[in-house]
Amino acid sequence: MSNLEEFRTQARAWLEANCPASMRTPMPADEHPGGGRRARYKNPDTKTWLERCAEQGYTVPSWPREYGGAGLNKDEVVVWQQEMRRINARPPHLGMGISMIGPALLEYGSEAQKAEHLPKIARGEIWWCQGYSEPGSGSDLASLRTSAVEDGDNYIVNGQKIWTSGANHADWMFCLVRTDPDAPKHEGISFLLFDMQTPGITVKPILLISGMSPFCETFLDNVRVPKANLVHERGKGWTVGKRLLQYERSSIGGIGGGQKSKSLEEYAAEYLGRDANGAISNADLRAQVLRHRMNDRAFSLTAQRSVQESATGRAPGAVSSMFKYYGTEQNKGKFELLLRLLGTRSLGWSGDAFADDELTVTRAWLRSKANSIEGGTSEVQLNIIAKRILELPD
Repeated sequence: MSNLEEFRTQARAWLEANCPASMRTPMPADEHPGGGRRARYKNPDTKTWLERCAEQGYTVPSWPREYGGAGLNKDEVVVWQQEMRRINARPPHLGMGISMIGPALLEYGSEAQKAEHLPKIARGEIWWCQGYSEPGSGSDLASLRTSAVEDGDNYIVNGQKIWTSGANHADWMFCLVRTDPDAPKHEGISFLLFDMQTPGITVKPILLISGMSPFCETFLDNVRVPKANLVHERGKGWTVGKRLLQYERSSIGGIGGGQKSKSLEEYAAEYLGRDANGAISNADLRAQVLRHRMNDRAFSLTAQRSVQESATGRAPGAVSSMFKYYGTEQNKGKFELLLRLLGTRSLGWSGDAFADDELTVTRAWLRSKANSIEGGTSEVQLNIIAKRILELPD
C-alpha cells in the first residue's frame, strides 16, 4: 500500500468515526460554521464537527502544524477533499479567516503575527471581516481615503468602509488604509489588522433586496491601532491587498462546488415531472439543465488546478480572475434556471403557502446578483484576464 493509499484509508476511517450524521446533510444558512467569539450554534453538531477537525488540523489541512493545520501535502489535500465529498461532509469551518487573511498572513505576516492569529483562525476562535471598499472607492480601490496617521507606537485611523461583510458579527478586521497621502495612490497604502472592539468603531448593517443584511458600513473615528498590527511594510499594503483579492476571487469562484445539495435535476423532476422514459418532461428545460451540469463539471475539473496551487503554498495568480468570473456566472445562471424550473412557485416571499426551499431559492436568486460585484466586478476580472492571461495590448 502506498503512502497516499494509506492516508486515504486513515482519512476515511477518521471521517466515518468523527463526522456527525447531521454534518453529512446540506448546510442551512443558519448553521454556517463561522466561529468567532460570539458564535452561537443552532445545531450542537456544528460546534462538535468544528472542534474535532480543528484538533486534527483539518479546518486548514494544508497549513503547517505549528499554525494549526494538518501539514498535508498537495496530494493528501486532494484525497482529503475527495473523502469529504464521498460522505457529503459539510465544511467544518468557513469564513475570511481561512480563505483570505490566513493565506495572506502565511505569505506576508511576521512570525509574531502568524503565531498570534493563525492558530485562532484554524480553531474558529476569531471571525474576520474585510475593510476594503469605501463609498467613493469600489472598483478603483486604490483611490481609498481612510487615513492612518502615526502617533507614537500606534496609528490613528479615520474613515469609512462599506460592504464589510459580516462586520456586525466580526471580531477582527483586516483593513487597507492610506499612510502616505502624498505618495502615488498605489504606494501610499498600508495593511492593518485591528480588533473590532477597539473604541471608535461603529458598524451599521445594510438591508439588501434579499431581505438579509450580510453587508455593513463601518465607521472608523480615531481608532487606535498598534504599529505591531501592520502587515508587511508601511506603504506596501497594495501588494498584500492584491494578493488577498486573488485568494478571495478563488474562494468566490468556487461558489456552488463542494458539498452536494438539492440538484437542478431533482428540482426539475419534482416541478416538471418525468416522461415515460424517466427523462425530465420539458425538453427545452431538460437541455438547459444538462448544459449547466456539463459546464459545472468542466469548470470543476479546471478549478482543481487552483486547489493544487494553493495546496503547495503557491498563491493563486491572475487565473483566479478567470475562476471568479466563470464561477459567479455559473452560480447566477443556476438560480435563473431554478426560477424557470419552479415557475410560479418561485414568486413566494414568506408564509405557509410556499415550501421552505422555495422561499430559499427566491432569496438566494436575489443574493446571487451580488456575485458579479463582490471581490471585484466582472468587468474588472475581464480586464485582468485580457491583460495578465491573454496578454492583449492595452
